[in-house]
Amino acid sequence: MPDTPAHFSPEFSPKFRSSREISRIDAQHIWHPYAAPGEPTRVVRSTDGCYLELADAVTTAAPGPAVEASADSESTAQPDSQWVIDGMSSWWAACFGHSHPRLVAAAKNQIDAMSHVMFGGLTHQPAAQLTENLLALTENRYQQVFYSDSGSVAVEVAIKMALQYARGASPAADGETSRNKLLTWRSGYHGDTFQAMSVCDPDGGMHSLWNGTVKEQIFVPAPPTRGASAQEREEYLQLVEDAMNGEVAAMIIEPVVQGAGGMRFHDHELLVGIRELCSKHGIVLIADEIATGFGRTGEVFTTHAAGITPDILCVGKALTGGFMSLAATLATKEVAETMQPAALMHGPTFMANPLACAVAAEATAMIREGAWRSDVARIESALVAGLHPLRDKPGVADVRVLGAIGVVEMDADVDMAQATAAALSAGVWLRPFGRLVYTMPPYICNDDELIAICQAIARIVEVCGTHGTRGIRDTEARTTQLTETTTATTSSTRTTATAPTTPEETA
Repeated sequence: MPDTPAHFSPEFSPKFRSSREISRIDAQHIWHPYAAPGEPTRVVRSTDGCYLELADAVTTAAPGPAVEASADSESTAQPDSQWVIDGMSSWWAACFGHSHPRLVAAAKNQIDAMSHVMFGGLTHQPAAQLTENLLALTENRYQQVFYSDSGSVAVEVAIKMALQYARGASPAADGETSRNKLLTWRSGYHGDTFQAMSVCDPDGGMHSLWNGTVKEQIFVPAPPTRGASAQEREEYLQLVEDAMNGEVAAMIIEPVVQGAGGMRFHDHELLVGIRELCSKHGIVLIADEIATGFGRTGEVFTTHAAGITPDILCVGKALTGGFMSLAATLATKEVAETMQPAALMHGPTFMANPLACAVAAEATAMIREGAWRSDVARIESALVAGLHPLRDKPGVADVRVLGAIGVVEMDADVDMAQATAAALSAGVWLRPFGRLVYTMPPYICNDDELIAICQAIARIVEVCGTHGTRGIRDTEARTTQLTETTTATTSSTRTTATAPTTPEETA
């Protein structure tokens, strides 16, 4: 190791801070996702396996200077901490839990060799290995892989690919094309960047603030939920086909599970119909498997389990086992070779970061090994056993489970602070949103930890389920999900395909 530089100053180097001081800095200066400045947060000290170590301190926005204390002062003592189960897999990413030894080793080995290098004109072993793993996991259905640093950007890249494909496949005399819009269904979520926002639900989603600013796309109602009849699927697919006009370059969907737009589940058969329609009309099919990919539903990819191949596939989240941010957009040979211009004008500074790729290569190797399959099956059984009894509790509208996803839908929005506190009292970290109390636990959770997660959800239902009505069940929802009044359909600032006589169910 080289000698410490003469200019080194410990004054500006990272130093230990008490939880209280971290909370103060956070509350006064740091923005958090989907939150206004100063909203309460908790300090995480460390992670291990399925667990987060939370300090008792909760951030507040109270002004005032930090209290500097001597080393022997009582105020430097850390408050008691609480180890809680991470029932969210840290936003669905840490599928193998935290600090998995194989992923830690991959990161340590790579950081000594090369932590980062530009990807323009250069390449490296971690990117090559990860690409081989991804192509193997997708059964060599794709030819090209584009790496980016978040799921939202992976979607942006997919949209660029689709639009450039349309220019090559259906060019006008001037080299442009009339196919310049995206088709999607409501209750969807694809990210927070501008093109990604344009294909999120414009009314029920979190981006209505930007209606009129983001590009107007074409929306059809939310898809029929799991267990829909063949007739319901046929009627819905006809609605989709009616919306496939000459402007549509691509259709983007979250297959089988609509995530942040409502945790709605639908059937494989619907995907088969969507694939057939896109092929019939020369429309690119983009599958956003950022949340579902790498085993969350019990299959590596939901689209492949359905027997279809999207033209473009977006993956992220669990790609690195939740260690760090990395995403990928995969394109078929036809898409890659038809795009005009052929060059994809996108290039993140940290594209294919070697450190992230090395960890992702190990994580995808673990996915290829397949030991997680029995874990996800075990989790599904535990969630069914633990959550289905809640169906008859006051305030519960529906309970649904698929793979390592468990959802309790309430009949009204839950209070976030109240729900989080209820879960923490049961030793579990959960982050409900809207009417949805849900879990996506790490695959490594044991049976006792899964029982604890279900008990925490039951505690939230007990505390927040005060509305006293059962709401609707999936079977009841299916009878109305294709119904939507003309007023509701046309009120959106984005273009919406009109339903025959019935509007979609809103999540």
